[in-house]
Amino acid sequence: MGNLDRLVRNKDAGIALSALLLFVGFSLSSESFLSAYNLFNISRIIAFSAFVALAQAVVLVAGGMNLSVGAIGGLATIATGYGIQVLGLPGWLAGSLALAIGCTAGLLNGLIITRLKINSFVTTLATLFVFTGLVHGFSEGYAYTEIPRGFTFLGRQKFLGLSNLFWVMALVLLVTHYMFRHTVFGRRLLATGGNLEAARLSGINTDRMLLSSHILSGGLAALAAVLWVSRMGSAQPATGKDWLITSFAVAIVGGTGLAGGSISALGLLMGAFIIVLIKNGLVLLEANVYYEQAFLGSIILLAVVVSRLRDMYDERLER
Repeated sequence: MGNLDRLVRNKDAGIALSALLLFVGFSLSSESFLSAYNLFNISRIIAFSAFVALAQAVVLVAGGMNLSVGAIGGLATIATGYGIQVLGLPGWLAGSLALAIGCTAGLLNGLIITRLKINSFVTTLATLFVFTGLVHGFSEGYAYTEIPRGFTFLGRQKFLGLSNLFWVMALVLLVTHYMFRHTVFGRRLLATGGNLEAARLSGINTDRMLLSSHILSGGLAALAAVLWVSRMGSAQPATGKDWLITSFAVAIVGGTGLAGGSISALGLLMGAFIIVLIKNGLVLLEANVYYEQAFLGSIILLAVVVSRLRDMYDERLER
């Protein structure tokens, strides 16, 4: 009974077990699931999904949300393509420009939220349209396709059978784990999301934490965009349109608390693993792809219900 209690209360263990069962199930259901190309492709999509989710999770953990994640990604995508194709910048400099634009967009969100005291939902909903309009207005709907082959090294090459993107993502998640577990900044961010008023009374500058979370979110969304350009070999203005549901789905399934104060790097990895496995498995099993959004919505709802049931279980044990 004690082991069962620990398993129920350990979010990471439950998520990892779910991911393992899915992996085994799809391996047995489809002969092509374990092919070298499919595993490489899955690792690439998992990496990208984890980056998008992390951009959302760092705001969720502080008690907010960022609906403009995809729009910021679109801005960074166009900035990367414009920098390389029009300005003739080397790839690393164009990527740096995109990261700076992403952080600036996050800074704008954070300043509106903390200075004008407008909640994050309304603020980022408005900037979603603003940033999307800038993307289409600046690019006029045209893609930047003259991306040098060297820039696609991370997105299209592999190491030990897995995409280079996967190893970059693993490194970023390790840094994330260290930040939230072993740094003052990470602990203050968790405290801000856990109880805003208590954090303020304990001397934490909560406005600074909220501002920092949005800057970090914008930077991570831009990083995901740069890596997406590396994968695709072009900068498409449509990039980011479907990021919002992915960012919430992976973050929530991965155990990030909707009310703030909870995040797990391992959970995000497993959450991305679960979402990507389901989407990939549906394709391999020739399921109707038009129901994909319904599947993702159901997964989010299930994750929220399971999280609530776990909280109720914990409350009962504490009594």
